[in-house]
Amino acid sequence: MPATKKELDAARAQEQEAETGDGYITVPLAGHDGVTKDVRAFPAGKWRASALRALNQGDIDAFMTSVLHEDDFDIFVDLDPDTEGFGKFTEDAARLSGGDLGKSSGRTRSGSSTRRS
Repeated sequence: MPATKKELDAARAQEQEAETGDGYITVPLAGHDGVTKDVRAFPAGKWRASALRALNQGDIDAFMTSVLHEDDFDIFVDLDPDTEGFGKFTEDAARLSGGDLGKSSGRTRSGSSTRRS
């Protein structure tokens, strides 16, 4: 059975982590002017609750400070990505981490009705 894209991405992320040995993955980040550079970030599954709270509050700088390697934060500032570039970064980080952000399968519906007559 051939490997799925998700499995290949997860394997690639593991290889990257093993190569760097520091727990970071390499993720492309596009700036507002179309320039793209690689930055090191924690895999999406390792993002702390405080980082996600910052993101939910719209504090992208605090979020990026929490998830990027400290030496790569200045790259983020210099690139000054727009919303599309930032969204692509988070999607790529999730994909390279072997998961999908916001794609929880959620609860499944029971095969039988729970409503009583």
